[in-house]
Amino acid sequence: MEGIQKPQGSVVILGAGTQGRRLAYMWSSRGGIVRLVDLQEQQLQDGLKYVDQLRAETKDHDGDWGKIETSDPSSLESTLKDAWLVVECVPENLKLKQKIVTQLDELAPEGTIIASNSSSYGVFEIIEGLSLKHGERVMSAHCYWPPETSAIEIMGHKDSDPKLIKLMLSQCKEHGFSPFHVKKDSIGYIYNRIWAAIKREALLTLSEGVATPSEIDAIFKDVLKTPKGPCEQMDVVGLDVVLDIENHYAESRAGIPTEPRDYVREMIRDGKLGVKNGAGFYDYEQK
Repeated sequence: MEGIQKPQGSVVILGAGTQGRRLAYMWSSRGGIVRLVDLQEQQLQDGLKYVDQLRAETKDHDGDWGKIETSDPSSLESTLKDAWLVVECVPENLKLKQKIVTQLDELAPEGTIIASNSSSYGVFEIIEGLSLKHGERVMSAHCYWPPETSAIEIMGHKDSDPKLIKLMLSQCKEHGFSPFHVKKDSIGYIYNRIWAAIKREALLTLSEGVATPSEIDAIFKDVLKTPKGPCEQMDVVGLDVVLDIENHYAESRAGIPTEPRDYVREMIRDGKLGVKNGAGFYDYEQK
């Protein structure tokens, strides 16, 4: 992998869900081919419609949009044949991600970067215990909510090829992301570590009866001038997802308090998952 130049070839995205289709939009913004892969044909078609919608809403776009092709995993090896980058956006399940990364390492050409978009697991956790032929080209590329939120965090591991990290950072910037280099192994990358502390303290404050969700959100927004407070943001993420992430932190670090997780667990037992089912810290059916 010596002397890597500007990459040629396609970008392959595994998973046409919420993040996969948004990434298809971003990586097709400068021309070239993006190949979107999913088991479900309906997901693929919905993904294409969503990309078209985002493009229609985009202002001041220079140049041509890239072509987006769809396929299912049965033809993955041929889909990867000219890829310079493949990004996995499969569900947040560690064993599934490890299976996918192992398969990609086996099938993708040696020069193809393998990136994980996982929010819960860093690349160092995903590759632990795996026997990879070219582990140096595997990295995390965690984004938030593109294109509205352009931040993307690139994190390698102890055996990463620095040239590939540098290439990924430059290509992300070229395609409209705001890339940040996570320089050491970090559960939660950069932003989510800070957000986790805020979220955890908000939940602890609630569990102690210090304030209500609306009061916490109101003071947070008043001081920091953000559009959403911690409780509103957790409702958007989904309280079941919040609990999964908190459990992962608790498994990985000593000293994480139990009260925030207990508080969310009780809300879930009461059928409150957030925006997606109409009830969380707030009642969205009434809104």
